This record gives sequence, C-alpha cells and structure tokens, in this order.
Amino acid sequence: MVAASRQHIPVPERAEAAERAEAPQRARRVDIGSRTFDIAARALVMGICNRTPDSFFDQGAYFEFDSFLARVDAIAGEGADIIDVGGVKAGPGPEVGEQEELDRVVPAIVEIRRRFDLCVSVDTWRASVAREAFAAGAVIGNDISGFADSAYLTEAAAAGATVVATHIRLRPRVPDPEPFYDDLLGEVGGFLLDRARQAAGVGIPPERVIIDAGLDLGKTAEQSLELLRASDRLAQLGYPLLLSASNKRFLGDVLHLEIGERRNASLAAAALGITRGCRIVRAHDVAATVKVRDALEAVLSLRLDADSDPRAGNLAASR
Repeated sequence: MVAASRQHIPVPERAEAAERAEAPQRARRVDIGSRTFDIAARALVMGICNRTPDSFFDQGAYFEFDSFLARVDAIAGEGADIIDVGGVKAGPGPEVGEQEELDRVVPAIVEIRRRFDLCVSVDTWRASVAREAFAAGAVIGNDISGFADSAYLTEAAAAGATVVATHIRLRPRVPDPEPFYDDLLGEVGGFLLDRARQAAGVGIPPERVIIDAGLDLGKTAEQSLELLRASDRLAQLGYPLLLSASNKRFLGDVLHLEIGERRNASLAAAALGITRGCRIVRAHDVAATVKVRDALEAVLSLRLDADSDPRAGNLAASR
C-alpha cells in the first residue's frame, strides 16, 4: 500500500515552474467567448450548477430539469459571471456513459444560453462531450483530468473555447487515499505549465488558458491547504488562476465540519485565494462569494490608490 501511494506522475517541467514562479507575471486578462475580462483588480465568480443525482454537495437537488433551471435563475440573479455545468461528479460512483452525460449537460447549456447572456462552462473530461457542449453554447471547457483525452484541446481550439487545466494525480473517479509528492508546489506548477504548453501547441492562446491547482484531487487536506496558501506563487505562472475550494473535503477535515457546515470556511478560503491571486472563484454560494469579492475589490483598490498617492504618507503622519 505504501509503495502504491508513492506513484506519481513525473513532471519534467518542475524546474521551469520554479524558475517562472520567481518572476511575478500575474495574468491581467482572460478571454472567454467574445468577451475580454480585466481580472487585474476584479475576480470572477463561477457558479456551480450540476445535473448529477449524486453530487457530493447538493446530493442531486438540481438533477431534475426544472430544479436545475430554478437554480440557474437563482445564481444568475446573485451575480455569477460564469455558470459551470457538470453531468458527472468527480469522485467515485456509478458509471455514467457518454450519451447519458450528453443528455444531462447539452439541453441545460442550450437553455442557459437562451435565458441569459452569461458565459457557460462545461465541466467534463470527455472531448466528445466538450465538442457538443461548445456547439450548444458553452465557451469554457473545465477539464479536471488535465486533458487526459488527447482530443480535448483540439476540440476546444476548433471552437475557440477557453480551457481550464486542472492538476490531478491519477484520474477522475479513481480513489487516491495516500497521495505523495516529492515537491508538491513544483510538481503541481510543472504539470500546469505542461498543460498550458499543450494548449498553445494546438493554437489556444494564453489568454484562453486558466489553471487550477486541483484542491482535493489527489491531495491530502494538508496538501490542499499548502496549495491554497501558495496561490500567490501559482498565480505568478502567468495564467489566470481558478480556485475550486467550495465545501470541499479538506475544509471539513481540518475544521471537523460536515458538508452542510462548510459555508463560512468556503468563504474564508475564497477571501484568502482572491487576496493571493486567484482570479476565478468556483462557488456553490454565489451571493455570498460575490459579496466577499466585491468587498475585497473595494478594500484592495483603495489600498492600491493609497500606495500610489503621495498624500497617503502625509495622512499617515498626521495620525
């Protein structure tokens, strides 16, 4: 068992990741569909809306189409910039075939695009599902497998879609109870740079590549916390950094919280992530996350104004 836990994906780009992390070069924009977002001072909120009967958080509350649409209406009204639609949960569970996944996500995307002028993301690791989702109106391919399907990036490039490159140690739906890393930050950073390079190789520009450290995906609670704290270094890799911490296991493990008790911890993680460079926050509680984002934007913009205003020093002295 111990030997098996030490198997990990080799990452030849580890040295390059460390080198790039030394020089601050945070992304200042992200292109999604026909839009360009200035993310230098304002993070985007990605609302989670899954059509799965066994989602770890909502336990299928939005699986039925009418319930799903009511959920979409709610998070759109709460200020989501992006709606992320998934048809298969990331963790172990019953097999979901390609056609079943398509039946879950494609009609959902069509209806979202009909109702709202919002960016839609499809949470899938299948290139075939991504292709149909892009045709239905999705503009982001959110792939937690790290582009394990060799056709995924080609399909995204053909559609002009943005992609999310996520670090995972094994593959989706496979238990990974004892993950081991020689150099956690170096390996995760190297993996993400390698996937960004793969995207560039098929013609996807860096403004359409988002990176995600993959908290809880082949990580212990301590490893996920380490990556969350290191968001500033991952952001320096030069790509928009997505934070997916909402209600996740590592928060429950550290604070001894059941799934329904992790709201405040999720908001705290979002606040920390935003201040350390995460520019897209994937969230279940959209309304509260938007408030956290807006409050931080106001505070940080005032601080930036003060830092650039020579009168700030005089004000401090007068106190």
